[in-house]
Amino acid sequence: MQPAQLFHKILGVAFFVLPWCAQAVPPLDYNEMGDVVQLEHRVSKLEGVLHLEKMITTSGDKVFAANGEKADFDTAVKKCKEAGGAIASPRNPKENNAILYFVKKFNTYAYLGMKESLIPSKFQFLDGTPLTYTNWHSNEPSGKGEEACVEMYTDGTWNDKVCRKSRLVVCQF
Repeated sequence: MQPAQLFHKILGVAFFVLPWCAQAVPPLDYNEMGDVVQLEHRVSKLEGVLHLEKMITTSGDKVFAANGEKADFDTAVKKCKEAGGAIASPRNPKENNAILYFVKKFNTYAYLGMKESLIPSKFQFLDGTPLTYTNWHSNEPSGKGEEACVEMYTDGTWNDKVCRKSRLVVCQF
């Protein structure tokens, strides 16, 4: 990943989880954009603050963030998009565990970035791609067309759920 892309990814995370970061980070002088060393230093500082505040966790190239806020599914999707990310969508056990960190930290269920397809009990990512990794709780999904969203339980397993409930917002960047 290019340093400028990494900086913007970390900055989006910072603005989502710590709104006061917008005031703490002075605007970039575009003449400095070529100064990779300074840019990497700033990214490192932001990342350090977020790790210290336990507001981010990583898995592979993905950064996951949560600030304890809850929302219904559509609002969660919107909040993550506004922050420059997407609602968390685990594609493997490590990513599932990264999201589980926040579910346990805030001791509440979280929505995941997947929904039921037109075929009842068949779920897919929001972009329409099929799930290649799942972690359904025993006897789930069970909504049979009545529960279109997916939440993560505090043990890391998944449950299909109606989309209007208030759940933890976890974003990925």
